[in-house]
Amino acid sequence: MSHVPGYPRPETLTQVDLVWIEKRVQHWIRFGRPVRDDIRDRRRRTIAFRPGSVFAFIQWAANDYGTILSRIDILRAVGAGEAFQTVPNVRPGGELLLSMDGWPKVQSVLQHIDDIESADIDACAVSPDHWRHVHHCLSAKIAPRAYTKMRHAAWLKRREIER
Repeated sequence: MSHVPGYPRPETLTQVDLVWIEKRVQHWIRFGRPVRDDIRDRRRRTIAFRPGSVFAFIQWAANDYGTILSRIDILRAVGAGEAFQTVPNVRPGGELLLSMDGWPKVQSVLQHIDDIESADIDACAVSPDHWRHVHHCLSAKIAPRAYTKMRHAAWLKRREIER
């Protein structure tokens, strides 16, 4: 496939494979801004994110006996030469900000995302440190602190200074 001017080069993007097989396998994005969406067939598509983009990727799977996988990962897409962690169905991988397994923990993260968005804050723009905080708190079975507009404003100022 040739490169189209004005579009990001495919090799610079983080690609995520999404699958939807009713009652068996479901992969979806909870938040994020993909720059490409390639539909493979009725059940499969691949989306892609620019370096620096933050997104939440959920994977769920079941068999005849019930749920066998519930997982949410919040990642930052990496650029060329950056270190990254590998995550199933994400190429090449990403900077892992949060990773939770098990439906109760996944639900807690989803509720936290809902709370952030209900405060009119774009989940894609949340401080990466906050996602790490949520990961560590939920891993230790402690309630994470709320991400408020004040915390968000402080993050935006800090990011502005760092540039």
